[in-house]
Amino acid sequence: MLNKSGPPGHGDAQLQYLDGDFRVVSPGTFVRCAVTDARIPLDELKYWSVDLQEAYAQPVAVLQRHYPGALKRQG
Repeated sequence: MLNKSGPPGHGDAQLQYLDGDFRVVSPGTFVRCAVTDARIPLDELKYWSVDLQEAYAQPVAVLQRHYPGALKRQG
């Protein structure tokens, strides 16, 4: 299988998300936000779901994924 992201370790990483930490399964420089598809450099990764095994770029993305109705404006 060809790596379309470039040389090994320079594209999407594959991680196993653990409580308070993560384990690199396949090397790379970033993961993608499950909500926004934004690139998240591994050294900036702070938010993820152990249950869903996905990463989030910002706290608002966590809310959008887990509480989709919470961010709707009340009017």
